[in-house]
Amino acid sequence: MSAGSWTQWTDAVWDCIELMGIKVGSVFSLDDIYSAESVLQRMYPNNHHIQDKIRQQLQIMKECGKIEFVNDDGIYRRLE
Repeated sequence: MSAGSWTQWTDAVWDCIELMGIKVGSVFSLDDIYSAESVLQRMYPNNHHIQDKIRQQLQIMKECGKIEFVNDDGIYRRLE
């Protein structure tokens, strides 16, 4: 089952990844991305489930080949 298609939300989370300096080949954690929660909350003030949305967008990025899951401990690798 697909997580959905690339949207403005996906762009916003991808921008956070880039602004955090996560380069191609680098690994990062879900907690790393959660640190952008306050920024995303300001961008989407009516969304009260930011962490859920972040996980959904990471799944979309995985399906698009931008990142991969390294393990079940919330570790990812940037592919593009």
